[in-house]
Amino acid sequence: MRIISKAIITVLVAGIATAVAAAEPIKIGLSGPFTGGSSPMGVSMRDGVKLAADEINRKGGIIGRQIQLIERDDEAQNERGVQVTQELIEKEHVVAAVGFINTGVSLAAQRFYEEAKIPVLNNVATGSIVTKQFLPPEFPDNYVFRTSANDTIQSAMIVDEAIVKRGFKKVAILADSTNYGQLGREDLEKALAKKNIQPVAVEKFNIKDVDMTAQLLRAKEAGAQIILTYGIGPELAQIANGMAKLGWKVPMVGSWTLSMSNFIDNAGPNGEGALMPQTFIQVPNTPKRKAFIVAYQKVYKVDRIPSPVSAAQGYDSMYLLAAAIKQAGSTDGVKIREALENLTARVDGVITVYDHPYTHDDHEAITMGMPVMGEVRSGHVVYAHEEDKKKGVAVKAKAPATGGKK
Repeated sequence: MRIISKAIITVLVAGIATAVAAAEPIKIGLSGPFTGGSSPMGVSMRDGVKLAADEINRKGGIIGRQIQLIERDDEAQNERGVQVTQELIEKEHVVAAVGFINTGVSLAAQRFYEEAKIPVLNNVATGSIVTKQFLPPEFPDNYVFRTSANDTIQSAMIVDEAIVKRGFKKVAILADSTNYGQLGREDLEKALAKKNIQPVAVEKFNIKDVDMTAQLLRAKEAGAQIILTYGIGPELAQIANGMAKLGWKVPMVGSWTLSMSNFIDNAGPNGEGALMPQTFIQVPNTPKRKAFIVAYQKVYKVDRIPSPVSAAQGYDSMYLLAAAIKQAGSTDGVKIREALENLTARVDGVITVYDHPYTHDDHEAITMGMPVMGEVRSGHVVYAHEEDKKKGVAVKAKAPATGGKK
């Protein structure tokens, strides 16, 4: 009897241990700038991710386990980004990560995810090189994925808007001195060269600069008819306000960051009419978008999302990651990557419906033709072109990616 009892106890203890292990939460790293000039992007992204994670958890989680988001503020600083990434990997033992707002932070820190074979979904950083940092033959497998529109796409859209749609030939580029600004400037110059256009002025500014007079005067004296920008909200507002002080009003077309709340609010009337590529505009024109907007407004008690693009991309990235973990049936990094590269389930996102969005050699979920141009009007970003507004109910989707590992 004693032997049988011991056997039963052993089985029970083993069963309890297994159940406890199975019930342990799935730790997902969540990093971005939650303070400072980039915070409208970071906070919106974070809150979008949290909305998705809460929805998934209420439905039972993934593979019988709840999602636990481990948040870290990288302060939009490369060194801080490296520090928090190492902490998430070595101390928190995350199995995957979502985030990275700033291109420079991404390029400095994501290598640690690559080395640890932990997938990371860049859901805001747009530098064209972000998903190309770890390619064969040096790196057989790439653990970096993206749900935002890269700068190659955006620069082509910006140039098309300025040169083709609006007919301007004399353009000036104003870009900040960060990796984001300078890589974006390079992409703009390449896109302009394809139209046989050379900018009449190329100017640089720094983060926290509050006086753009010198750069704007040089652009004006060079005969610029339009300003193309690559920067973030606070400094972009200084460009708009600087033009107003000079009494010089020319169109302003730039990267998606012209939609940030701290550009719209700080520029006020001077920012009216600014144009930018957008993967998502805060308009409830599909059931999924309406549900997302209503949920965000209710939970975070806001009307206008500080950075709608960041929130939507963050939300979608969490669902893509959840689908991959579910398909893999595991939290092993290699298996999650392999599942992301061959997702069999369609993921109904806010931005689009993701149908096999990635392969081993293609880690971009957003392609040319999916984003639309937005425009600042009366403190909000709206569709810049009527045809896009009319087509807004039809979700623009990437053609299912094809091809496996080479």
